[in-house]
Amino acid sequence: MLDPGDDLTLRVDGDGIVRLTWRSALRIDSALAERAMSLVDDLNGTTERPLLVDMTGTAQLTREARMVFGRRCSASRIALVGRSEVDRVIANFFLSVGRVPVPTRFFTSESAAIDWLGGPGAD
Repeated sequence: MLDPGDDLTLRVDGDGIVRLTWRSALRIDSALAERAMSLVDDLNGTTERPLLVDMTGTAQLTREARMVFGRRCSASRIALVGRSEVDRVIANFFLSVGRVPVPTRFFTSESAAIDWLGGPGAD
């Protein structure tokens, strides 16, 4: 597991899924978004892997952060997992307004997200 500070944790699980977990009540700005994408790319190297992002309790995703997340990285597909209506609103706003470079969906169930990440088109 990679613990690059108080804001996020990052690891590859036994199924080859990269798991990024944001600290609850976090305001994600462009600097944090850049750091997260860089860490995912460093972890993956030349391999594309599915990415599960636990965004439960995220307070805010800035416009600049949405722009950063709209760039291609080493994720083959991305599952956003949240529990609250606020999480859903943040994810749906990102998905409807931003340009997403790989298949990306929001889930309230981690098991459904994992099933989707392993579905057709996943590496």
